[in-house]
Amino acid sequence: MKESILKDKPYQELRTFDTILRKFKEDTNEDELVWHRDRRDRKVEVLNNTDWMVQLEDDIPQLLKQSIFIPKNTYHRLIKGTGELDLRILEF
Repeated sequence: MKESILKDKPYQELRTFDTILRKFKEDTNEDELVWHRDRRDRKVEVLNNTDWMVQLEDDIPQLLKQSIFIPKNTYHRLIKGTGELDLRILEF
């Protein structure tokens, strides 16, 4: 796995062929991580207990308690909770 710490991103990342592991630190300055769209379908799995939230399009934000499917080109964002957030992202 290749580790990258991206200067303009609020997370650390480990990548394999089709999986991305991301760790969002508790001291992330952003309350809401930027709205964006991905170019690929993604299944996002939460690896720790958290009160962080995800919002898709104009839907009501929901707690990240289990895996969630985010279709490509879906406008979405993360809303910061307490503690760190560890994710496994599978791309299709």
